Amino acid sequence: MTIETRRLRLRPWQEDDRPAFAALHADPEVMADLGGPIDRVASDAKFDRYVANFARHGISRWAVTARDGDFLGYAGVTPEPDSHPLGRHCQVGWRFARRAWGHGYATEAASAALDDAFGRAGLREVLAYTAADNARSQAVMARLGLRRDSGRDFTMNGWHGLVWVARRA
Repeated sequence: MTIETRRLRLRPWQEDDRPAFAALHADPEVMADLGGPIDRVASDAKFDRYVANFARHGISRWAVTARDGDFLGYAGVTPEPDSHPLGRHCQVGWRFARRAWGHGYATEAASAALDDAFGRAGLREVLAYTAADNARSQAVMARLGLRRDSGRDFTMNGWHGLVWVARRA
């Protein structure tokens, strides 16, 4: 299964995506909002979780490529467990290589992922969250038309998340 947008392709993960996925997580600028880079072991574990989410739940982060196949990053909706401070819910998120910033790819990919989550997967609500100082992600959330819900803001492992909500139309 693949989702095509005007400029992008969202597709399930392939084993040969691991090096680009790890390079994304090793970039200090890309990872600044989440405490800095992670090593290859942690990146591979995250990759495995995304693959497992697709297999178990039918939703996850998608690998995002340009139409020519160039890996740009990822975007998609993932289920979060009961142990999360917000309880069980689904969350939309994205992460793109630095060279892909500023082109509207995050908005385009996240919009397609949300359409899939509300349509094919039948979700009724999806949350998004980011840090107070992550203006770029907040701008994407605004462009997506998400509604800010400060009553759901949370702290987890010392990180404070500001929450936005997307609901099925």
